Amino acid sequence: MLARMIDIVFCLKRRPQLSADEFRRYWLEQHAPLVESYAETLGILRYSQHHTVDTPLTEVLRAGRGCAPEHFDGMALISFDSLDALQAAAATPEGVAAGIELLEDERRFIDLEQSVIWFTGHELVHG
Repeated sequence: MLARMIDIVFCLKRRPQLSADEFRRYWLEQHAPLVESYAETLGILRYSQHHTVDTPLTEVLRAGRGCAPEHFDGMALISFDSLDALQAAAATPEGVAAGIELLEDERRFIDLEQSVIWFTGHELVHG
């Protein structure tokens, strides 16, 4: 298994019945504290939310690069010591319970079928 730091990247689309403001508010005010409450249990080193900023510059950047018009309402980045550490923490009874509760909460505000999630190892290039 990998022994380097690992991140989960989660590009989120909101449930269709939620406005952008309702989505942002729930994600920040309800879900973030829940994630924080399980940080130690799951071995989360860092959890950050990146909320989409509506600006015409988005279309300029997409058009200039020929990018797809895909739109997400935000992106979460969750960092762990390693894939092994995450798997070990998630396999404990407390980790399993945390995972179930987090998924149940995600279903309240995220359109999971339209969202994208993957693991990355990261390399700091600048900063």
